[in-house]
Amino acid sequence: MGTTAVERPASTATTPVRRRRVVGLGALVVILVIAGAASLAVGARALSPAEVWHGLFAAPDSDQRLTEIRLIVQTVRVPRTVLGIVAGIALGVGGALIQGYTRNPIADTGLLGVNSGASFTVVSVIALFGFSNPFQYVWFAFLGAGVAGVVVFGLASIGRGAGNPLTLALAGQGVTVFLAAMTTAVALSDQKSLNALRFWNAGSLAGVGFDVIWPVTAFIAVGLVLALTTLPAINLLNLGEDVARGLGVNIAWSRTVGIAAITLLAGAATAACGPIAFLGLMVAHVARYLTGPDYRWLVPYAGLLGAVILLVCDIVGRLVVRPGELDAGVLVALLGAPFFAALVWRGKFKSA
Repeated sequence: MGTTAVERPASTATTPVRRRRVVGLGALVVILVIAGAASLAVGARALSPAEVWHGLFAAPDSDQRLTEIRLIVQTVRVPRTVLGIVAGIALGVGGALIQGYTRNPIADTGLLGVNSGASFTVVSVIALFGFSNPFQYVWFAFLGAGVAGVVVFGLASIGRGAGNPLTLALAGQGVTVFLAAMTTAVALSDQKSLNALRFWNAGSLAGVGFDVIWPVTAFIAVGLVLALTTLPAINLLNLGEDVARGLGVNIAWSRTVGIAAITLLAGAATAACGPIAFLGLMVAHVARYLTGPDYRWLVPYAGLLGAVILLVCDIVGRLVVRPGELDAGVLVALLGAPFFAALVWRGKFKSA
């Protein structure tokens, strides 16, 4: 009887919290579906729901207008929408993971050097081989992102500060600055590479087909599986390494798997659509505000929020300068910069 009396308040206290989190997760899924539908309908040529439905499911016919609608939906907007969802989930989850492993509230996936590694390899192969199709250079971008992540993790794992979150941040910053300088040097020496770098750095969902999206999605799926296996360990690591070690967490192995997951997620997303600044940083903080510090809930929230924000920014970019468009990465940065400033101000305000 005594045990039941003690356990009952804890159970009744956690049930509303769990219910609220489940409802919130369901609401994010619904919002994502709505954003996906809007992404199919909005563009230089607006389509009605009936036209979108026809473009998705109707059989080919001789009507030129309907054939044009089908081509717009199936070859332009569906790949763009799928890429927005996949890349947004990857960057959102990666941002939450990197903050958890570094215990740094302003950490972003770019901290591991994946963005600069991808940019450097893209401009290098364009300068050397003259590639112009995303399918040709996306794999080099992914390779560069992966190598940069491994180098940063390797540098952070040696010396006195091995395994220290501060060491990881410093190693990431050093590699990022070095690769950024090398990228600029290559781009300035080759006009074609410079033009490609301008497009690449903007971060765009346009112009990428399923020949790139499906293989990239496979890498992101592996990264998500690795991420899910590390969530209990991240919760314990955030209590302190001594506590985590005492509770049986293999810190070196957990951190290795976590960094591998972040590199796969951020590297694949960056390879497909270029660097999207601030997205992982923003959604991790919003998810933490909604769910609390439990990474078993925070990470799924961050993934869905990342997909919603990236899709919404892409949709807004198609509307504000019609018939042209602004790249999604530009709008995410415009949203993220004041968010980052507010985050810093709020931190200073709290510490004052």
